Amino acid sequence: MSDYWRKKKVLVTGGYGFLGSHVVAAILARGVELKDVRTYGSSELDLRDMGNCRTAVKGIDIVLHVAGRGGGIGYNQRNPGSLFFDNITMNTHLMEVARQEGVEKFVGIGTVCSYPKYTPVPFRESDLWEGYPEETNASYGLSKKMMIVQSEAYRRQYGFNSINPLLVNLYGPRDKFDLKDSHVIPALIRKFVDARRRGEREIIAWGSGKASREFLHVRDAAEGILLAAEKYDRSEPVNIGSGCEVTIKELTELIAELSGFQGEILWDTSKPDGQPRRCLDTSRALQEFGYRAKIPLKEGVQETIEWYMANNK
Repeated sequence: MSDYWRKKKVLVTGGYGFLGSHVVAAILARGVELKDVRTYGSSELDLRDMGNCRTAVKGIDIVLHVAGRGGGIGYNQRNPGSLFFDNITMNTHLMEVARQEGVEKFVGIGTVCSYPKYTPVPFRESDLWEGYPEETNASYGLSKKMMIVQSEAYRRQYGFNSINPLLVNLYGPRDKFDLKDSHVIPALIRKFVDARRRGEREIIAWGSGKASREFLHVRDAAEGILLAAEKYDRSEPVNIGSGCEVTIKELTELIAELSGFQGEILWDTSKPDGQPRRCLDTSRALQEFGYRAKIPLKEGVQETIEWYMANNK
Protein backbone atom coordinates (compact mmCIF):
# COMPACT_ATOMS: atom_id res chain seq x y z
CA MET A 1 0.00 0.00 0.00
CA SER A 2 1.12 3.54 -0.74
CA ASP A 3 2.77 5.46 2.07
CA TYR A 4 1.56 8.68 0.44
CA TRP A 5 -1.11 9.34 3.07
CA ARG A 6 1.11 8.89 6.13
CA LYS A 7 0.99 11.90 8.46
CA LYS A 8 -1.30 13.76 6.06
CA LYS A 9 -4.30 15.88 6.97
CA VAL A 10 -6.95 15.15 4.35
CA LEU A 11 -10.22 16.90 3.55
CA VAL A 12 -12.88 14.89 1.72
CA THR A 13 -15.72 17.20 0.74
CA GLY A 14 -19.00 15.34 0.54
CA GLY A 15 -17.44 12.68 2.73
CA TYR A 16 -20.82 11.53 4.08
CA GLY A 17 -22.28 11.13 0.60
CA PHE A 18 -22.37 8.21 -1.81
CA LEU A 19 -18.95 8.53 -3.43
CA GLY A 20 -17.35 10.48 -0.60
CA SER A 21 -18.09 7.85 2.03
CA HIS A 22 -16.39 5.20 -0.12
CA VAL A 23 -13.40 7.49 -0.66
CA VAL A 24 -13.02 7.93 3.10
CA ALA A 25 -13.28 4.15 3.59
CA ALA A 26 -10.63 3.58 0.91
CA ILE A 27 -8.23 6.01 2.61
CA LEU A 28 -8.69 4.34 5.97
CA ALA A 29 -8.20 0.92 4.34
CA ARG A 30 -4.71 2.03 3.29
CA GLY A 31 -3.76 1.20 6.87
CA VAL A 32 -1.40 4.13 7.31
CA GLU A 33 -1.25 6.62 10.15
CA LEU A 34 -3.12 9.74 9.08
CA LYS A 35 -3.08 12.93 11.05
CA ASP A 36 -6.73 13.50 10.21
CA VAL A 37 -9.48 12.80 7.67
CA ARG A 38 -11.88 15.71 7.79
CA THR A 39 -15.33 15.61 6.23
CA TYR A 40 -18.24 18.01 6.14
CA GLY A 41 -21.83 17.48 5.13
CA SER A 42 -23.80 20.19 3.32
CA SER A 43 -25.78 20.85 6.51
CA GLU A 44 -22.53 21.60 8.37
CA LEU A 45 -20.75 23.82 5.83
CA ASP A 46 -22.20 25.37 2.70
CA LEU A 47 -19.17 25.37 0.42
CA ARG A 48 -20.68 27.99 -1.85
CA ASP A 49 -19.54 30.43 0.84
CA MET A 50 -15.85 31.30 0.61
CA GLY A 51 -15.53 31.73 4.39
CA ASN A 52 -16.80 28.21 4.90
CA CYS A 53 -14.31 26.95 2.32
CA ARG A 54 -11.53 28.56 4.33
CA THR A 55 -12.74 26.85 7.49
CA ALA A 56 -12.78 23.52 5.66
CA VAL A 57 -9.23 23.70 4.24
CA LYS A 58 -7.42 25.36 7.15
CA GLY A 59 -4.35 23.27 7.98
CA ILE A 60 -5.18 20.64 5.34
CA ASP A 61 -2.51 18.94 3.19
CA ILE A 62 -4.69 17.17 0.59
CA VAL A 63 -8.15 18.20 -0.63
CA LEU A 64 -10.29 15.53 -2.30
CA HIS A 65 -13.17 17.60 -3.63
CA VAL A 66 -15.86 14.98 -4.11
CA ALA A 67 -18.89 17.10 -3.18
CA GLY A 68 -21.19 18.18 -5.96
CA ARG A 69 -24.83 18.59 -6.80
CA GLY A 70 -26.29 16.42 -9.55
CA GLY A 71 -28.71 13.65 -10.45
CA GLY A 72 -30.31 11.81 -13.31
CA ILE A 73 -31.67 13.28 -16.55
CA GLY A 74 -34.97 14.38 -15.01
CA TYR A 75 -33.28 16.12 -12.09
CA ASN A 76 -30.84 17.89 -14.39
CA GLN A 77 -33.64 19.05 -16.69
CA ARG A 78 -35.56 20.58 -13.77
CA ASN A 79 -32.60 22.32 -12.14
CA PRO A 80 -30.14 23.58 -14.78
CA GLY A 81 -29.61 27.03 -13.28
CA SER A 82 -29.07 26.02 -9.68
CA LEU A 83 -26.90 23.06 -10.73
CA PHE A 84 -24.61 25.39 -12.65
CA PHE A 85 -24.45 28.05 -9.94
CA ASP A 86 -24.04 25.72 -6.96
CA ASN A 87 -21.31 23.59 -8.54
CA ILE A 88 -19.27 26.32 -10.19
CA THR A 89 -19.40 28.50 -7.07
CA MET A 90 -18.40 25.69 -4.75
CA ASN A 91 -15.61 24.45 -7.00
CA THR A 92 -14.15 27.89 -7.73
CA HIS A 93 -14.18 29.11 -4.15
CA LEU A 94 -12.74 25.91 -2.73
CA MET A 95 -9.80 25.75 -5.15
CA GLU A 96 -9.00 29.44 -4.66
CA VAL A 97 -8.99 29.15 -0.88
CA ALA A 98 -6.95 25.92 -1.07
CA ARG A 99 -4.35 27.84 -3.09
CA GLN A 100 -4.33 30.71 -0.63
CA GLU A 101 -3.95 28.35 2.33
CA GLY A 102 -1.01 26.47 0.80
CA VAL A 103 -2.73 23.13 0.29
CA GLU A 104 -0.25 20.58 -1.06
CA LYS A 105 -2.61 18.98 -3.59
CA PHE A 106 -6.16 19.54 -4.80
CA VAL A 107 -8.11 16.71 -6.46
CA GLY A 108 -11.22 18.06 -8.19
CA ILE A 109 -13.62 15.32 -9.27
CA GLY A 110 -15.00 15.92 -12.76
CA THR A 111 -17.57 14.13 -14.87
CA VAL A 112 -18.12 12.38 -18.20
CA CYS A 113 -20.99 14.86 -18.66
CA SER A 114 -18.39 17.49 -19.60
CA TYR A 115 -17.65 15.75 -22.91
CA PRO A 116 -19.28 16.99 -26.15
CA LYS A 117 -22.56 15.38 -27.13
CA TYR A 118 -21.16 13.66 -30.22
CA THR A 119 -17.72 12.66 -28.98
CA PRO A 120 -16.25 9.67 -30.87
CA VAL A 121 -16.24 6.50 -28.75
CA PRO A 122 -14.14 5.83 -26.75
CA PHE A 123 -13.92 9.36 -25.31
CA ARG A 124 -10.32 10.57 -25.15
CA GLU A 125 -9.25 13.44 -22.94
CA SER A 126 -8.11 15.33 -26.05
CA ASP A 127 -11.75 15.36 -27.28
CA LEU A 128 -13.00 17.36 -24.31
CA TRP A 129 -13.09 20.74 -26.06
CA GLU A 130 -14.42 19.57 -29.45
CA GLY A 131 -18.05 20.60 -28.89
CA TYR A 132 -20.94 21.38 -26.52
CA PRO A 133 -22.19 18.81 -23.98
CA GLU A 134 -25.50 16.97 -24.32
CA GLU A 135 -28.25 19.48 -23.54
CA THR A 136 -29.98 17.73 -20.63
CA ASN A 137 -26.83 17.85 -18.49
CA ALA A 138 -24.83 20.66 -20.09
CA SER A 139 -25.07 23.06 -17.15
CA TYR A 140 -23.78 20.40 -14.75
CA GLY A 141 -21.07 19.21 -17.13
CA LEU A 142 -19.83 22.72 -17.91
CA SER A 143 -19.74 23.76 -14.24
CA LYS A 144 -17.43 20.81 -13.59
CA LYS A 145 -15.41 21.46 -16.75
CA MET A 146 -14.44 24.89 -15.46
CA MET A 147 -12.39 23.21 -12.72
CA ILE A 148 -10.05 22.03 -15.47
CA VAL A 149 -9.65 25.61 -16.72
CA GLN A 150 -9.04 26.88 -13.19
CA SER A 151 -6.62 24.04 -12.46
CA GLU A 152 -4.51 24.69 -15.53
CA ALA A 153 -4.52 28.46 -14.95
CA TYR A 154 -3.49 28.10 -11.29
CA ARG A 155 -0.70 25.69 -12.17
CA ARG A 156 0.72 28.15 -14.72
CA GLN A 157 0.44 31.27 -12.55
CA TYR A 158 0.92 29.92 -9.02
CA GLY A 159 2.47 26.47 -9.41
CA PHE A 160 -0.58 25.06 -7.63
CA ASN A 161 -0.78 21.27 -7.81
CA SER A 162 -4.31 20.29 -8.79
CA ILE A 163 -5.59 17.36 -10.82
CA ASN A 164 -8.87 16.51 -12.55
CA PRO A 165 -10.10 12.89 -12.63
CA LEU A 166 -13.18 12.56 -14.87
CA LEU A 167 -15.63 9.88 -13.68
CA VAL A 168 -18.30 7.98 -15.59
CA ASN A 169 -21.73 7.05 -14.17
CA LEU A 170 -21.28 5.45 -10.75
CA TYR A 171 -23.36 2.85 -8.94
CA GLY A 172 -23.10 0.66 -5.86
CA PRO A 173 -24.14 0.31 -2.21
CA ARG A 174 -25.32 3.50 -0.47
CA ASP A 175 -26.42 5.10 -3.74
CA LYS A 176 -29.54 7.29 -3.88
CA PHE A 177 -32.55 5.22 -5.00
CA ASP A 178 -35.04 8.04 -5.47
CA LEU A 179 -37.14 7.39 -8.61
CA LYS A 180 -37.45 11.09 -9.40
CA ASP A 181 -33.84 12.24 -9.00
CA SER A 182 -31.45 9.28 -9.01
CA HIS A 183 -29.26 7.93 -11.79
CA VAL A 184 -30.28 5.07 -14.06
CA ILE A 185 -28.98 1.99 -12.19
CA PRO A 186 -30.45 2.80 -8.74
CA ALA A 187 -33.70 4.00 -10.33
CA LEU A 188 -34.08 0.76 -12.30
CA ILE A 189 -33.17 -1.39 -9.29
CA ARG A 190 -35.87 0.27 -7.23
CA LYS A 191 -38.43 -0.04 -10.02
CA PHE A 192 -37.81 -3.74 -10.59
CA VAL A 193 -37.42 -4.81 -6.96
CA ASP A 194 -40.49 -2.86 -5.83
CA ALA A 195 -42.53 -4.11 -8.80
CA ARG A 196 -41.62 -7.72 -8.00
CA ARG A 197 -42.51 -7.24 -4.35
CA ARG A 198 -45.92 -5.81 -5.30
CA GLY A 199 -46.58 -8.49 -7.92
CA GLU A 200 -46.76 -5.99 -10.79
CA ARG A 201 -46.53 -7.36 -14.33
CA GLU A 202 -44.94 -4.40 -16.12
CA ILE A 203 -42.62 -1.48 -15.57
CA ILE A 204 -41.97 1.63 -17.65
CA ALA A 205 -38.39 2.55 -18.58
CA TRP A 206 -37.30 5.94 -19.91
CA GLY A 207 -36.32 6.54 -23.53
CA SER A 208 -35.75 4.05 -26.33
CA GLY A 209 -33.09 1.90 -24.64
CA LYS A 210 -30.73 2.48 -27.59
CA ALA A 211 -28.38 4.93 -25.85
CA SER A 212 -25.26 3.45 -24.31
CA ARG A 213 -23.45 4.17 -21.09
CA GLU A 214 -20.38 3.10 -19.17
CA PHE A 215 -20.77 2.31 -15.47
CA LEU A 216 -18.20 2.17 -12.70
CA HIS A 217 -18.65 0.60 -9.29
CA VAL A 218 -18.20 3.19 -6.56
CA ARG A 219 -15.37 1.25 -4.86
CA ASP A 220 -13.47 1.16 -8.15
CA ALA A 221 -14.06 4.90 -8.47
CA ALA A 222 -12.72 5.56 -4.97
CA GLU A 223 -9.60 3.53 -5.74
CA GLY A 224 -9.05 5.44 -8.97
CA ILE A 225 -9.31 8.77 -7.16
CA LEU A 226 -6.77 7.75 -4.53
CA LEU A 227 -4.31 6.37 -7.08
CA ALA A 228 -4.57 9.62 -9.04
CA ALA A 229 -3.96 11.61 -5.85
CA GLU A 230 -0.90 9.50 -5.05
CA LYS A 231 0.74 9.34 -8.47
CA TYR A 232 -0.64 11.92 -10.91
CA ASP A 233 0.61 15.52 -10.91
CA ARG A 234 -0.69 17.17 -14.07
CA SER A 235 -3.70 19.41 -14.61
CA GLU A 236 -4.66 17.64 -17.84
CA PRO A 237 -7.86 15.67 -17.12
CA VAL A 238 -7.66 11.91 -16.74
CA ASN A 239 -10.53 9.49 -17.41
CA ILE A 240 -11.55 7.10 -14.63
CA GLY A 241 -13.90 4.38 -15.85
CA SER A 242 -14.43 0.71 -16.58
CA GLY A 243 -13.93 1.01 -20.33
CA CYS A 244 -17.03 -1.19 -20.89
CA GLU A 245 -20.01 0.12 -22.89
CA VAL A 246 -23.54 -1.23 -22.47
CA THR A 247 -26.85 -0.11 -23.97
CA ILE A 248 -29.62 1.00 -21.63
CA LYS A 249 -31.77 -1.84 -23.01
CA GLU A 250 -29.09 -4.42 -22.13
CA LEU A 251 -28.64 -2.86 -18.70
CA THR A 252 -32.39 -2.82 -18.05
CA GLU A 253 -32.75 -6.47 -18.98
CA LEU A 254 -29.81 -7.39 -16.74
CA ILE A 255 -31.30 -5.59 -13.74
CA ALA A 256 -34.71 -7.20 -14.41
CA GLU A 257 -33.10 -10.64 -14.46
CA LEU A 258 -31.02 -10.10 -11.31
CA SER A 259 -34.01 -8.58 -9.49
CA GLY A 260 -36.19 -11.58 -10.26
CA PHE A 261 -38.72 -9.48 -12.20
CA GLN A 262 -40.52 -11.56 -14.86
CA GLY A 263 -42.99 -9.05 -16.23
CA GLU A 264 -42.93 -6.83 -19.30
CA ILE A 265 -40.66 -3.83 -19.87
CA LEU A 266 -42.35 -0.91 -21.65
CA TRP A 267 -40.31 1.94 -23.14
CA ASP A 268 -41.54 5.53 -22.80
CA THR A 269 -39.97 7.07 -25.90
CA SER A 270 -41.37 10.50 -25.02
CA LYS A 271 -38.59 10.68 -22.42
CA PRO A 272 -35.08 11.70 -23.54
CA ASP A 273 -32.26 9.22 -24.05
CA GLY A 274 -29.63 11.83 -23.18
CA GLN A 275 -26.22 11.52 -24.81
CA PRO A 276 -26.30 8.86 -27.58
CA ARG A 277 -23.17 6.97 -26.46
CA ARG A 278 -20.71 7.12 -23.57
CA CYS A 279 -17.56 5.11 -23.04
CA LEU A 280 -14.16 6.38 -21.92
CA ASP A 281 -10.67 5.66 -23.14
CA THR A 282 -8.95 4.87 -19.84
CA SER A 283 -5.46 4.28 -21.22
CA ARG A 284 -4.03 7.46 -19.66
CA ALA A 285 -5.03 6.30 -16.15
CA LEU A 286 -3.45 2.90 -16.79
CA GLN A 287 -0.22 4.41 -18.11
CA GLU A 288 0.12 7.20 -15.55
CA PHE A 289 -0.81 5.41 -12.33
CA GLY A 290 -1.68 1.81 -13.13
CA TYR A 291 -5.42 2.12 -12.70
CA ARG A 292 -7.80 -0.52 -14.00
CA ALA A 293 -11.36 -1.15 -12.79
CA LYS A 294 -11.85 -4.57 -11.20
CA ILE A 295 -15.55 -5.13 -10.46
CA PRO A 296 -17.59 -6.57 -13.41
CA LEU A 297 -20.94 -4.90 -14.07
CA LYS A 298 -23.05 -8.01 -13.38
CA GLU A 299 -21.30 -8.67 -10.07
CA GLY A 300 -21.55 -5.04 -9.01
CA VAL A 301 -25.23 -4.74 -9.95
CA GLN A 302 -26.03 -7.93 -8.02
CA GLU A 303 -24.31 -6.50 -4.94
CA THR A 304 -26.19 -3.24 -5.31
CA ILE A 305 -29.55 -5.01 -5.63
CA GLU A 306 -28.81 -7.02 -2.49
CA TRP A 307 -27.84 -3.85 -0.64
CA TYR A 308 -31.06 -2.12 -1.69
CA MET A 309 -33.21 -5.09 -0.67
CA ALA A 310 -31.51 -5.37 2.72
CA ASN A 311 -31.88 -1.66 3.45
CA ASN A 312 -35.35 -1.05 1.96
CA LYS A 313 -37.62 -3.80 3.23
